[in-house]
Amino acid sequence: MYKRLISLKENVRRSFFLWGPRQSGKSTLLRALYPDAKFIDLLQSDVFASYVRRPALLRDLDVRASLIVIDEVQKIPELLDEVHWCLENQKRIFALCGSSARKLKRGHANLLGGRALRYELYGLSAKEIGDDFDLLRLLNHGYLPSHYDCSEQDLKRQLLSYVGDYLKEEVAAEGLVRNLTVFSDFLSMAALSDSEQINFASFARDLGVSSHTSKEYFNILIDTLIAWYLPLYRHRPKRKAAASTKFYFSDVGIVNLLAKRNLIEPGSEIFGKAFENWVAHEIRCYNQYRDHFHELSYWLSERGEEVDFLIGDYICAIEAKGVTRLRDEYFRGLRALGQEQPAVNNRVLVVYEGESLQRDDGIRVLNHRDFVKELWAGNLF
Repeated sequence: MYKRLISLKENVRRSFFLWGPRQSGKSTLLRALYPDAKFIDLLQSDVFASYVRRPALLRDLDVRASLIVIDEVQKIPELLDEVHWCLENQKRIFALCGSSARKLKRGHANLLGGRALRYELYGLSAKEIGDDFDLLRLLNHGYLPSHYDCSEQDLKRQLLSYVGDYLKEEVAAEGLVRNLTVFSDFLSMAALSDSEQINFASFARDLGVSSHTSKEYFNILIDTLIAWYLPLYRHRPKRKAAASTKFYFSDVGIVNLLAKRNLIEPGSEIFGKAFENWVAHEIRCYNQYRDHFHELSYWLSERGEEVDFLIGDYICAIEAKGVTRLRDEYFRGLRALGQEQPAVNNRVLVVYEGESLQRDDGIRVLNHRDFVKELWAGNLF
């Protein structure tokens, strides 16, 4: 089992939600951290049937465990009213685990009004993998533990099963879309747009749906934690705000399957896109697990120069290029940002291979191994 770096405490004194994509390791983590807890697993059909018929069973539990874990809590939103009652009247502590808050939010479920902390678990980071970290394997298999560890022979079958289960259990079973065939086509189109700016109207035209439906499809991916948005940085002086948002899948292995990518090898265009997805993933993991909670965005100049990732208000700027040889064009965005905001603390170009160095213009170049070391040592932000 991998040692996960999320900042959950072994001695829990306050209830919390733990969200994360399917198979990210939430249940495994909670069972390892809290072996003496009372587990209520709503994936078990008999347990689900009991609580869906009578949510009040929760208040009648006769257990001495200091922590009660409810796995897949989004399956029975009414349980959260009982959790609320137990928090107030029985002073119990809960760990509420799930892979989607969409049903809870759409149904105006009781999200406990700040009485429970929120944590989010992502797929494996390079730091969590440790000495066995293999970037090419990670870019081809994806970040989810079961996919990263999967054999080459079984990988495609496992990814197909994951996407099939997602469509069946997260989307169809929850009644999130009316036409599952169109949504399945949308998934493949969205994968081709991973790490790019999203034009909702263009997607709507290609799918033959309304712009509203197109946005809803993307929001389903966001709410079910299979993808996330990276907004354009907007707090810039004397500049008209643009509406463009970039879009990333939470796991590059899913992108590979949906976009029908073959083996991802250095030197190809798809390697560059997969590499950017990984750099984004590593930044998110570090920002969340080290409790920084900086806002993440991308930066765009008036002339169109772009920087892939901006952390907070110019704390750190990171450009990702899956290359081994440097070209002057790779530095344009970081140079433009430095000219506009000289106070930016760190400007970093992350490359696949090559020598890490400090340039005279203040930009650091880090190969992917040194990027991992510097990031998790707290030397970037």
